[in-house]
Amino acid sequence: KMVSPEYEIIAGEEADALSVDKIVPIYPLTKGMSQRYLRKVLKNCLDRYTEQLSDLLPVYLRNKYHLPNIRRSIHNLHFPENFQEQEEAHRRVSFEEFFFFQISVILRRMSITKKTGVAHRIDLDLINRFAQAFPFSLTAAQRRVINEIIRDMSQDSPMLRLLQGDVGSGKTLVALFGCVAAFHNGFQSAVMAPTEILARQHYENIKEIIKGFKNSSNPKICLLTSSVPAKEREKILQDIKGGKIDIVVGTHALLGKEVVFKNLSFAVIDEQHKFGVQQRALLSEKGTNPDILIMTATPIPRTLCMTLYGDLDVSILDEMPPGRGKITTRSFSEEQAKEVYALIREMVKAGRQAYIVYPLVEESATLDLKAAQKMFADFQKQEFKGLRLGLVHGQMKRKEADIIMQKFKNKEIDILVATTILEVGIDVPNAGVMAVEHAERFGLSQLHQLRGRVGRGAEDALCLLIAGPQTDDGKARLEAILSTNDGFKIAECDLLIRGPGHYFGRHQHGLNELKVANPVKQIDILELARHEAKELVHQDPDLTHAENVIIKETIQKRYPQYLEMVEAG
Repeated sequence: KMVSPEYEIIAGEEADALSVDKIVPIYPLTKGMSQRYLRKVLKNCLDRYTEQLSDLLPVYLRNKYHLPNIRRSIHNLHFPENFQEQEEAHRRVSFEEFFFFQISVILRRMSITKKTGVAHRIDLDLINRFAQAFPFSLTAAQRRVINEIIRDMSQDSPMLRLLQGDVGSGKTLVALFGCVAAFHNGFQSAVMAPTEILARQHYENIKEIIKGFKNSSNPKICLLTSSVPAKEREKILQDIKGGKIDIVVGTHALLGKEVVFKNLSFAVIDEQHKFGVQQRALLSEKGTNPDILIMTATPIPRTLCMTLYGDLDVSILDEMPPGRGKITTRSFSEEQAKEVYALIREMVKAGRQAYIVYPLVEESATLDLKAAQKMFADFQKQEFKGLRLGLVHGQMKRKEADIIMQKFKNKEIDILVATTILEVGIDVPNAGVMAVEHAERFGLSQLHQLRGRVGRGAEDALCLLIAGPQTDDGKARLEAILSTNDGFKIAECDLLIRGPGHYFGRHQHGLNELKVANPVKQIDILELARHEAKELVHQDPDLTHAENVIIKETIQKRYPQYLEMVEAG
């Protein structure tokens, strides 16, 4: 029996000239809509309105790269006579999208770098004292990135740098150097994280590191989040404004109008893709064009760096600190879950701690998945009876979640049952095993982030994936996570599996705006378009030449969030 078959009438009065004996477009459909109907609608629209399309791409570029005009290209995207016409049309429209977007990104960078910021004085003595403050040697990658930051901070134009590094590669330490350099120049710094848990972790880590500095005068640090009690918050705000606080760590709360810095010169934004370009701009406005360092533990493929972060210089921490344990990743079927629980019991018996992660908090009536709350209750009665268990998930009140996580960190809990709140969670060196149930329900980068929660100490660790993938994508994710611990390889695989439109989520500017162009599959076109965008902006930075006015108007319509920031600057 055929369910909802698609068919075409190929002869007689009902024969459809748009769907038979030719290359036909396949559109995403909604309920009640058929391909035949949509093709007719699109064909009528093209016949009626194509002549009204204006060619926005400069003539010299169309001639230089042999690009067809926009009317012909739009028609051939939908109803080409042959595949060569379709490919030419796709190339032409993609080039235009890349070209206009890259102009907006380049203008954004120029609007910031032409401003005057703080030229920090950073001498060799400060660099040496910082490196010697730790009981371990910095990695070559950390030293390289610190040198890149020194070079930027020494200039009077603001730094705009993206720091990529896998979980555990030492990004916080590198970022702290910028904070210390600002402090020694008499300025303040800020560290902004997307969640309170991560902000608190940064605060605790930085505070602990500062204790190791053998200086008579060390920077004073505070934590500012929305949950800080009103009286304490008011005191913190006064101290920030008065310059009594040197390093402010916090969440989105740092962006509030009531947060006024005396002299902010260096700002760190962690996990940039959880924020947006406007929020980055808001933090910049808190100081006199401060240096900005953006950190991410989600390695970003080069193609997306060019698309999303074309206005940033890029640094990469591609070396893990020595003395870290090896993480072994293994896969189990759902029927083998008992074997996983036995391995967890052995690990706990040996004095280590464990995470068990689920995609859901409560059981779903529509999805046949184990849920964190139910399994937590079952574990207490059965598999892990007698052991100390904790439950944490995103629907809990912050204080309750923080208390449980702190207990886990203090070794008062043996097994922490959780949802993906752990993705950017606490740093517990004693955690030796991570079990992820229904692993096929998680994204590849998400699985890699979760895996990074173990192996934080000197001992080896296990990541145990319980999965029953039914789709090709699910199988591909499982194969990728089992094949490598390299975050950059994982990122490339993730991008290929999910496609650029879903890589960072719908809110991320730079991917949503690309309707036809694909930076992953069209890197050659992206590079050409970026080169031409740079040339044009170099010749006419304000886009005031007569032939470029239409380009500026186009960018204002397509990417207003970028040009608004340029004009505001």
